[in-house]
Amino acid sequence: MRILQLVSCRGWSSDAYWAARVSRELERRGHQVTLGCRAGSEARVIAPARSLGVRRTETFAFASGIAPLADAADVRRLVAKLAETDIVHVHRGKEHWLAAAANRLSRTPRPIVRTRHIAQAVRPHAANRWLYRRATAWVVTVTDAIRGQYLASGLLEPERVTTLPGGADIEAYRPLPADPAVRRRLGGEPDRPLVGMVAGLRVMKGHTVVIEAAARLADTGLSPRFTFVGRGAMEPSIRTAIRTAGLDAQITVSGFADDVPRALATLDLVLYVPLESDGMSRVVFECLAAGRPLIASRVGVVPEVLTDGVNAALVPAGDAAALADAIARLLGEPAARERLGHAGRALVESRYSGARLAAALEARYGRLVTAPAA
Repeated sequence: MRILQLVSCRGWSSDAYWAARVSRELERRGHQVTLGCRAGSEARVIAPARSLGVRRTETFAFASGIAPLADAADVRRLVAKLAETDIVHVHRGKEHWLAAAANRLSRTPRPIVRTRHIAQAVRPHAANRWLYRRATAWVVTVTDAIRGQYLASGLLEPERVTTLPGGADIEAYRPLPADPAVRRRLGGEPDRPLVGMVAGLRVMKGHTVVIEAAARLADTGLSPRFTFVGRGAMEPSIRTAIRTAGLDAQITVSGFADDVPRALATLDLVLYVPLESDGMSRVVFECLAAGRPLIASRVGVVPEVLTDGVNAALVPAGDAAALADAIARLLGEPAARERLGHAGRALVESRYSGARLAAALEARYGRLVTAPAA
C-alpha cells in the first residue's frame, strides 16, 4: 500500500515518535510510506525520524491556527498527493482538517485514519460530528481511557475506534550487558544499586516525588544512587529540590542520553512515575523491552497493560511513601527484579512490539482500502 502519514508537531513529541515508528515498521513490511512533517521541523522531527530508519519525508506548512494562504496551499498539495496514495493517517487536528478538506476536493478521495495521543475529550460539536462521522474512516487511540472518551462523546461507533498502545522497537530496545563507563557517567558506583528515571524534566513527570522517596529511604539508612536521564525546563528547580533535600551526593541529573538502550542496561531499577496520564507512555514499553524491572504509577496506559507483581510494580501516582516502599522491596529482592524484567520483555514481545502494532494497522488499512466507496 501507499501510505501517507501526516504529523504537524514542532518537536519530537510522542505523536511524532509514534508516526515515525509506525512509518518505519510499515516500510519493513513492504509498504511505501511517506511521512509528511511541518516545515521548519527538519532538525527536531525529520532528523530523529530518519535516525529511526524513515526514508521518505515531505514538508507541509501546517501553520498554527487558521492561516488561509498556507492552509490553501497545503490542501492543494494534499489533493495532488491523494492521487498517488492509498490511505492517509493523521495524528493531530491540523492535518486532520486539511486532509478532510483535500478529500472533499479530490477526484480520488482516500480513507482517513486518525490517531489520538492525548487524554483530552473531543467536543461533539457540529464540525467534529462531520469530521469524525463523515470524513474519518477509523480512529486509533493509545489508551482505552482515550477510546472511552470518544465513545462517551457519541462521535463514533465502538467498531470505528480501536486502542493500539505500545510500539517499542524490540530490536533496538533489548536486554544488553551493562557498560561500566555508561554507568559511571550516570552516577553509578560499584556495589551500590542505581535507580533511574528516563523522562523530560517537566512538572508532570514526577521527579519531585522521586526526590521525596529518596529522602524517605535515606532516613531508613537505605541510599541507592538515583539518576535522572533527560533535559527540560524544570532542571533548575529539580536541582534546587535535590540540594534542599540534602541529596546532592545521591541523585545525579545526567542530561540527555544519546543511546537510551545502553543507559537503561546500566539501571538496576527503572521508574516511570508521572503525576497524570502521559498519553502513549512510550518509555514504559521501551523499559519493558529492555528487560529492566519497572516501578510505574497507575496512570494512563499503565493499569491497562501491566499487572502489579507480574510484569511491573505499580504504585499510586504522587505517593512518595508507596514509591519508597516499592524501591526498598525490589532492591532487597534481586530475584524479583530479574523475574519482572523477564516478564516485561515477554509482554512486549507478545503484544506491544512495533511489528505487532504495524501488523494491526496493516490489516485494518487493507480492509479500508478495499471497502466499497460510501
